[in-house]
Amino acid sequence: MPRLFAGALVALVALPLVGAPPAASPDYTITVDASTRGAEISDSMYGVFFEDINWAADGGLYAELIRNRSFEFSPADNAAYNGLTGWTVTGAASATDDEARLNERNRTYLDLNGSATSSPFATVLGDFYDFSVWARADAATRLTITLGAARQIVNVRSSGANGWAKYSGSFRATTTTDAATLKVESSGPVKLDMVSLFPRKTFKGHGLRTDLATKIAALDPGFVRFPGGCLVNTGSMYGYDAASGYPRARSYQWKDTVGPVETRATNANFWGYNQSYGLGYYEYFQFAEDIGAAPLPVVPALVTGCGQNRATDDPALLQRHIQDTLDLIEFANGPVTSTWGKLRARMGHPKPFGLSMIAVGNEENLPDAYFANYLKFRDAIKAAYPQITVIGNSGPDDQGATFDRLWQLNRDAKSDMVDEHYYNSPSWFLQNNARYNAYDRNGPKVFLGEYASQDAKFANSLAEAAYMTGLERNADVVKMASYAPLLANIDHVQWRPDLIWFDADESWGTTSYQTQKLFMNNVGDRVVPSSVTGAVVQPKPIAGRVGLSTWATAARYDDVKVTGTDGTVLFSDDFADGDANGWTSLSNRGTWAVQDGAYVQSDTAATNTMVAAATDITATDYDITLKATKTAGAEGFLIPFGIKDSDTWYWWNLGGWNNTQGAVEKASGSADAKEQLLTRPDSVVTGQTYNLTIQVRGTKVTLIRDGEVWGSFDDNKVTEPFAQVITQDGRDLIVKVVNAQDKPALTKVGLDGIKVAPTGRMTVLAGDPGEQNTRSAEPIQPVTSTVRGLGSTFTREFPANSITFLRLRRTA
Repeated sequence: MPRLFAGALVALVALPLVGAPPAASPDYTITVDASTRGAEISDSMYGVFFEDINWAADGGLYAELIRNRSFEFSPADNAAYNGLTGWTVTGAASATDDEARLNERNRTYLDLNGSATSSPFATVLGDFYDFSVWARADAATRLTITLGAARQIVNVRSSGANGWAKYSGSFRATTTTDAATLKVESSGPVKLDMVSLFPRKTFKGHGLRTDLATKIAALDPGFVRFPGGCLVNTGSMYGYDAASGYPRARSYQWKDTVGPVETRATNANFWGYNQSYGLGYYEYFQFAEDIGAAPLPVVPALVTGCGQNRATDDPALLQRHIQDTLDLIEFANGPVTSTWGKLRARMGHPKPFGLSMIAVGNEENLPDAYFANYLKFRDAIKAAYPQITVIGNSGPDDQGATFDRLWQLNRDAKSDMVDEHYYNSPSWFLQNNARYNAYDRNGPKVFLGEYASQDAKFANSLAEAAYMTGLERNADVVKMASYAPLLANIDHVQWRPDLIWFDADESWGTTSYQTQKLFMNNVGDRVVPSSVTGAVVQPKPIAGRVGLSTWATAARYDDVKVTGTDGTVLFSDDFADGDANGWTSLSNRGTWAVQDGAYVQSDTAATNTMVAAATDITATDYDITLKATKTAGAEGFLIPFGIKDSDTWYWWNLGGWNNTQGAVEKASGSADAKEQLLTRPDSVVTGQTYNLTIQVRGTKVTLIRDGEVWGSFDDNKVTEPFAQVITQDGRDLIVKVVNAQDKPALTKVGLDGIKVAPTGRMTVLAGDPGEQNTRSAEPIQPVTSTVRGLGSTFTREFPANSITFLRLRRTA
């Protein structure tokens, strides 16, 4: 019940915060510096990144319901594919590529005298679905098209000299189901291509699945980065493979994706399936416009990344791609009288799309080769379109030799902006809130194009939210940021975490979706400078068991010893007794056995075959020594240490990434959520025995190979489970607080004399850090309430494991 204090009516707010300030001393104090003007925040501070991964396009955002509608699937896409993948056929039926094809890009068609039934999809009772097919026949032929209980007849005319013709119709669904199929039955021989079925209800009528597009639009993104990602710059850089007759997997090329859909190419997707390009550059531009976001295309630099290392040596090919990029800008912005502006107009959009920025390349591992190409792209773009922002990148990691080299090259060349990518553990994000504090304020700006904490629990979202407060505090350096990936089909997951999950007829936002939405809908115009004092978590010395592991490699290990700095032997095993009783598997993978006085892992297909010694090393200063020999396989050695359990450890990775890179990686609560503490180019030689030493001194580690220091690191960063930022949004102040710990945080907020109304609005995301949003339940949802008792100074208790946005109205 309300209580009266000195004649004022004060409403007690039970959830999520206590209305009256507790008397206890605060755990944290937030202090505003009203005398200093903070950085302006860009309208495009937060956006979305779309890549066709996890079947995000065909069968996802692109609303086409027919899989392999043009019969172009091939072994170049996936070894299990052929032209009839996705179809069940009866009678005479074959996927054919000959002179009767629909066109040179859409080469394969269905030669049918019988029936063909599509793979299942979802329909909604009473909704309309539009059907079309391209057909040709030597004699008049009847097609019977069936969708559920609905049926239509299409009479295919004798083609004569006219060849292919398009036939269309519509259906009204007779049932709600996720197991609908489309059946096409012919009365005689007929050739079919582009068998299509679209729901009539699409997002703003532009061919995208309504629920997915609506969820993306609800984020209010400032930009859309597309079409990738790794699929942009990987694969063959040429065209069709003459030997097989199939199109090669080649880098994404925008001209393949525009014009009438029946004339567009298909391509083998980097992620192991086919992409139809029905969702192409025109549709990306249209979608960005529909949701009020700036388009940000990424073009291939002809230097591969994402675990591949190859650069083109063909100057003519490079020049063609540079010209293609200039043509892309003309397609987006050119007048209808220009060559590519005319195509845009013919596709239905005479008005320019207003392209203002473009990125060149993605996660290249050859920094000098990439940057030489990047400069050629940039110079050509700037000469023709000086107003376009051209974005370079810093490779695939948050640090390391490639990262440092690319940043130096970008600084020296005065690049407009640099694209950073990283996926790390929750602990990394909680330890790196100040990452951008020390960046050069006068250097290239940062585009954080891909980032996420490696899992899909609320603990990950809390860590991401804490990190985002640091992005906003550094809004003068970090101009844009986008979580990645955006979409995942729950039946075809190739990467996690992901922001939005879906199946044939449902979609749901993860806890990170709710977090991103809260930040993206409440950005503000500028930063209000503030600081926080309170407890942080200090680093602990590296201790735990020592281990052995491999990744797609067979190896021999011998003479494993752990010695204290005083010479005390803490653990030793030379395997001379013929058994491995002191070792246990932490992964249940690989084939381990003692052979000829060494511990051998012989399975070259197994990944992360970790075994651990029984002895727990509790010392803080010690040396690990061993001998390692690669006997076969794709990579090198993994030497785990500081093992707490199967999900918490460090390992020294030598010859990783197909024997091209070395690293020290750290797992903190999830073996799938590794962060890199150190990276460098590296390889190992099959058959050569290496003498390896890991020197541990508290949090400092030195890695020695054959007597030479290979690298070192100090894992000494403090963890900050409490983070905050304050931004101004018109007349409002938005106090954003993340409490990523299992206890409430009593916090005093001092606004340095800024006067605010006594009542404000608060939105909170809170819950069990192990919780997830799933198809069956979405427990992590925002809760908004009214709070009272506010002023220039006030105290609040922020719940355990919570993200709180408190919106205050300035009164002066």
